[in-house]
Amino acid sequence: MAEQVTTETNQYLTFTLGKEVFALDISTVREVLELTHVTRIPRTPDYMRGVINLRGHAVPVVGMRRKLNMKDIEDTINTCIIIVEVEFDGERTVLGALVDSVREVFEMDPESIEAPPKMGAAVKSEYIKGMGRQDDEFIIILDIARIFSAEELAAVQKMSQQAPTPSESAA
Repeated sequence: MAEQVTTETNQYLTFTLGKEVFALDISTVREVLELTHVTRIPRTPDYMRGVINLRGHAVPVVGMRRKLNMKDIEDTINTCIIIVEVEFDGERTVLGALVDSVREVFEMDPESIEAPPKMGAAVKSEYIKGMGRQDDEFIIILDIARIFSAEELAAVQKMSQQAPTPSESAA
């Protein structure tokens, strides 16, 4: 009987913020949505764009540019919302990440991913799982769970439980 050889390959969803290319582990991504109406919630942090109605549930949307201390730009036809799941307090928290554009699902061998840089990146290195490469382009692989502090995730979870869905607030 022939020995079965398995090679581990990781899949990542790549997206852009300005000229930078970022990636999220595909296992954290639920779906990608076109930009839709985001209902602003008063007295939330500036990186919180508000909530969207996702099949009857209020899902908080985070502006990734603001969260990563990047300059805001106007939304375009390519702007989309990546729906992700983050583990917090033993529960799955669903939130939307607003990005400039989504590119593709990309496979990278674990050996081709370098450790995060100690300095010089646009993003704090504790948010970065690693640095990948596609042709001559660097891809910053983000750890979506580390981008948010425990307090921020608790606030997001509370917001999604208390916020009216956009259809309710219009009534």
